[in-house]
Amino acid sequence: MLSAAAAKLLGAFFKIPLTNILGGVGMSYFSCAYSIFMPVYSLTVTGLTAAVARMTAKAAASGDSSQVQSIRRTALILFSLAGLCGSAVIATLARPFSILSVGNTDAQAAIIMIAPTVFFGCITAVERGYCEGMSNMYPTAISQVIEGAVKVAAGLWLCGYVTAHPDMLQRFFPDISDIRAGAAAAGILGVTLSSVGAWLFFAVMALFSRERRTSSSWSVSTAKELTRTALPTGISAVVTNLTALIDMWTVIGCLRPGTAGISGISAEDIPHFVYGSFSGIALTVFNLVPSVTNMLGKGALTCVTSAYESGDRTALRNSTVQALIVSAVIAVPASVGMGVLSREVLDILYPMQSDEVMICVQPLRLLMPGMVCLCVSYPFFSMLQAVGKPSLPLKIMLMGTALKLAGNLLLIPVMGAEGAALSTSLCYGAILLVSLITYLRATEIKLSLPPFAKVLYSGAVCGGMAYLAASFMRRNGASDIAVLLASAVSGGAAYTAMLYILMGVRTQKKKPAQRQAGFL
Repeated sequence: MLSAAAAKLLGAFFKIPLTNILGGVGMSYFSCAYSIFMPVYSLTVTGLTAAVARMTAKAAASGDSSQVQSIRRTALILFSLAGLCGSAVIATLARPFSILSVGNTDAQAAIIMIAPTVFFGCITAVERGYCEGMSNMYPTAISQVIEGAVKVAAGLWLCGYVTAHPDMLQRFFPDISDIRAGAAAAGILGVTLSSVGAWLFFAVMALFSRERRTSSSWSVSTAKELTRTALPTGISAVVTNLTALIDMWTVIGCLRPGTAGISGISAEDIPHFVYGSFSGIALTVFNLVPSVTNMLGKGALTCVTSAYESGDRTALRNSTVQALIVSAVIAVPASVGMGVLSREVLDILYPMQSDEVMICVQPLRLLMPGMVCLCVSYPFFSMLQAVGKPSLPLKIMLMGTALKLAGNLLLIPVMGAEGAALSTSLCYGAILLVSLITYLRATEIKLSLPPFAKVLYSGAVCGGMAYLAASFMRRNGASDIAVLLASAVSGGAAYTAMLYILMGVRTQKKKPAQRQAGFL
């Protein structure tokens, strides 16, 4: 968990300065490459680590060392081939996808640069799963930090170098007409090098490992079981990433050139500028908190599985409520704070991109309800898998994606980037509602509304105090950082105090056997 948090922090250190360098148009090329990369990467890599870890742990528990090595070897062969195919598909589609997405070939270089990441990601995922299955989390933790550090160092340096030396780009990609596209490709290359760094870590570890490796061979049955285990999770992840493709095509396609006057941006570049700003700034900030609460869903899976299989409804309800309450306790103040202080947050994070920030302030506010819904939805997805309903998250995400597409088509022509933000919140709101209903039906438990109402009320108090503090500081001409700090302290203190008043006092009165229910 610590390494995952560090990796997310390093990702922010990479994405925020990169956006300041590239600007809105440059980020549209960067996001274009990611929009084709993520579905392929998700299909081949997501779920792979967990599948290998589960099978490895099962074989290790039985003491069958030869089966452990067979699983590792089979997974490496199978998913190395899958990674090669995925990389080849991305590279082959680079030119037509660039033309279809941005109307020219300027995004082709960025797409080609990110293609090898799928191959190296597959190998790394297998090695992480193998180590985790052997109850060794350190390799995963260290490789994640290495990956993040290389991404920051190599990506930002390469992007800055190409920006300062545009002639270098023409030697390799003479068709690129926009230096911002070349700088985006250089930044993307840092992502690929980070995956190479993680792969090299495992290669060096294997080279100096004293672990005894028995002879093993390819197993068809193992390959089939790996595929059956990893594929449903990968398909669900692909559906999740379809929202990025929908935003790219609809924002660029539904906005008419010149629909907003921005100095230094040509009328033809306005749709790309708006999309790049929305995806590179608003969605980047939006995704910070859900990436943390996603870990809570993984943590709840074991507890819910145990309680469900044993038929202990009290433990099942307590585990469910714990995961949901903790997610809400984290998400509600974060969303309220970023909603109230969206201007200051974006000005501090992106001081060089005033035009992009101007476009993203209101969309970020409209994204905040969706952020709360997404944060609480993640535990539901894990818990549905835990109670034997692994296909339901996929169906729910497909429904949400269809709603997102319809919302974008209806709202973007009228509201621009704000329409894309509003449709995102509506999408995740519907996903949360359907997830709640299906989970309660599957488990036949009942959840009490008051604890969640208390969190929402505490969040409202937090927002009110933050707003009053921000208004006072603004009237007195305080800097953005001073406004942010004063509001965060005031709102955070009010939120903590209200939570204690509404929930903490009750907790103190509970019997020791009941305290395992956490806040309740």
